[in-house]
Amino acid sequence: MPDDDIATRLIHHPYVPPAGFAAPQPGVSKASTVFFADTAALRARRWHSRAGYTYGLHGTPTTFTLEERLATLEGGTQCLLAPSGLAAIALVSLSLLRQGDEVLVPDNAYGPTKALVQGELAHWGIGHRFYDAADPQDLARCIGLATKLVWLEAPGSVTLEFPDLPALAALCRQRGVTTALDNTWGAGLAFAPFDLRRSGAGVDISVQALTKYASGGGDVLMGSVVTRDERLHQRLRGTHMRLGLGVGGGDVEALLRSLPTLALRYRAHDAAARELARWLSVQPGIARVLHPALAGSPGHAHWRALCAPDGGEGLAAGLFSAVFDARFGPADVDAFCDRLRRFRIGYSWGGPVSLAVPYDIPSMRTASVTAWPHAGALVRFSVGLAQALAGLPA
Repeated sequence: MPDDDIATRLIHHPYVPPAGFAAPQPGVSKASTVFFADTAALRARRWHSRAGYTYGLHGTPTTFTLEERLATLEGGTQCLLAPSGLAAIALVSLSLLRQGDEVLVPDNAYGPTKALVQGELAHWGIGHRFYDAADPQDLARCIGLATKLVWLEAPGSVTLEFPDLPALAALCRQRGVTTALDNTWGAGLAFAPFDLRRSGAGVDISVQALTKYASGGGDVLMGSVVTRDERLHQRLRGTHMRLGLGVGGGDVEALLRSLPTLALRYRAHDAAARELARWLSVQPGIARVLHPALAGSPGHAHWRALCAPDGGEGLAAGLFSAVFDARFGPADVDAFCDRLRRFRIGYSWGGPVSLAVPYDIPSMRTASVTAWPHAGALVRFSVGLAQALAGLPA
């Protein structure tokens, strides 16, 4: 091939831009192949170290930057990125559990987490039990010799019961069982997962669906796994590599752009949700409003002790659920959702658009573990950022 071939000259162009460029947003590195200076450098480089780069799947300057910032956000020291929040949950479970082990999951946990342990994990010979997160003694009764992992969630999915998280974490630590927290609701802001009050310690692993508040746009799927223990991190990192988990540079860029406004957005979601929850709680036809920051909501005292220990407002995200009077059947509640003007019907939360979803709670719970005390149908509301800024109710 002649030296003046235009394709070759463009691919091997000698120009290198000058160093020292600085701007508000970090640059975006997108790569599968990573160049090495020579074969000695290739052989010396290790994929599990952040001292250098080996392959795009194992990290770029962009993903390393996001991981470092997320570790800081949660109070950890290491972070791994996954393609979604559920992928992050699966990564933790697959890394720490083997055939014959048992995992404990709150009965009010995120539905796909329960489906994972009932499906793939059960098929691979990993046992599971659901426990009542509102009763630390129930968790104590469930922990056995085969228990190797306990999932925690604060608050519970959809019904938003806030557990005594420090007590649950301390109990697991006393029993020598690893704890993993789904901290998507807290977002690293409402409380510090690795420094829970009263327990003298915290959880071992904090997982987030960055799809929610960290992203804030309703257009990114990503998850994170944050730890403080280097050995635990390397075990997770090995599974992460073997599963081939990776995230796109464009999605990482979107997260890096969103993180600086996370605290502002979270507070706006929170304030608007509380206002609407209080208003709805006195409306005819509503039997009960479930919101951790509202007095009388299940676990409110635990929320206050952890998220507002100094008597202030604390933080409580932008979610709440309303239980309708039993005289309204599922068709009535569906019609209510269909007639909402500022709330769209859709899953997820933490984005600009307000969302509402009706749920059949009895079908989501294990009756022998946690009986659902309400006869009426439930709707979960997520107050979007646009509506939070525009004012409520609307």
